[in-house]
Amino acid sequence: MKEQKKQPELRFKGFTDDWEQRKFGELYKKNLERNKDHFSSDRTISIATMRFKKEGNGAAENSLVSYKVLREGDIAFEGHTSKRFAFGRFVLNDIGDGIMSPRFTTLRPTQDMPIKFWKQYIHYEPIMRYPIVNSTKLGTMMNELVVDEFLNQPVLVPELSEQQKIGSFFKQLDNTITLQQRKLELLKKMKRGHLQQMFPSTGQPTPQLRFSKFKGDWKQNKLSGIAKITMGQSPKSENYTDNPNDWILVQGNADIKNGEVYPRVWTTQVTKIAQKGDLLLSVRAPVGDVAKTKYTVVIGRGVASVKGTDFIYYLLEKIKYSGYWERISSGSTFESINSNDVKEAKFYVPKEITEQKKIGNFFQKLDQTITLQQSKVEKLKILKQSYLQKLFP
Repeated sequence: MKEQKKQPELRFKGFTDDWEQRKFGELYKKNLERNKDHFSSDRTISIATMRFKKEGNGAAENSLVSYKVLREGDIAFEGHTSKRFAFGRFVLNDIGDGIMSPRFTTLRPTQDMPIKFWKQYIHYEPIMRYPIVNSTKLGTMMNELVVDEFLNQPVLVPELSEQQKIGSFFKQLDNTITLQQRKLELLKKMKRGHLQQMFPSTGQPTPQLRFSKFKGDWKQNKLSGIAKITMGQSPKSENYTDNPNDWILVQGNADIKNGEVYPRVWTTQVTKIAQKGDLLLSVRAPVGDVAKTKYTVVIGRGVASVKGTDFIYYLLEKIKYSGYWERISSGSTFESINSNDVKEAKFYVPKEITEQKKIGNFFQKLDQTITLQQSKVEKLKILKQSYLQKLFP
């Protein structure tokens, strides 16, 4: 095994000494404190998310005496494996004193330790991989920590003032990420609100919110009347025109995840094909998902610009959020929408093409803003990972 560097690549001014090798047993000890009717269920901590579960986790009040107490600064081992944490992970309690399920192992600091630093360091997989691998065993539901073996594992530790400096830096960066994430969630919430207000409610011929100059009731149409619905094969590209009545909706056998279309690769038979830029409506659980295809839905690759299908796309999004498809779906093994139900579904649509385009353009710009904000969040997360690599040896 390659010897670990004793200094990080990036240092704050004034710090030049090697980090000191210590054993975890010098820093942490077994936490045996039990909840002797001190904390109620609303102080139950979710180890997976490090959040208080105000509703508890379903345990009876009289069983809470067996729960472990997790004080601020304590760490808990979460043994479920994932792509990011192949052997489990440690999480630090920075939210306040509470209780946790007795099935998790918890350790308590032996001395005052900067929480902001250890929150990052104890959770950083490249540092913790080997100590965890060397001190865990396979359990029935998740990996289990062998505490005595873990406490005997070595770790590099900087001096206290450097811990504080690094911890404060990451706290500030985390606050920035949280702020930008909240802005993203607000934008998504605003979009859903506008979808509800700018498309008519069920049974209503006009929306609550409308662009100026447009008046009068919208016209009720079948979905097959406002879009060509191709069931099972791709439309020919020459069918595309700028006329919304010729826009094509492909409804087929593919999965949609986070707004993108993924082909079903478990079969070599090509059952459904959608060309780049088509709209695709999912008919299987979760029913009603809609996306603009970015590549040919078979096993294709590549990215293409989206054609002028914006109004219908956002109409389908509004329908999805309204729960319409779930109300008409059926199936014993999985939920599914009948193809005739898709064609016969009736919705109100503006009579004027200009109003349709106006609505489509509005939501397209809003989506662009959301995408830019999402990119900002992702870049900050990548930046944090870069700093973790450079500020930890």
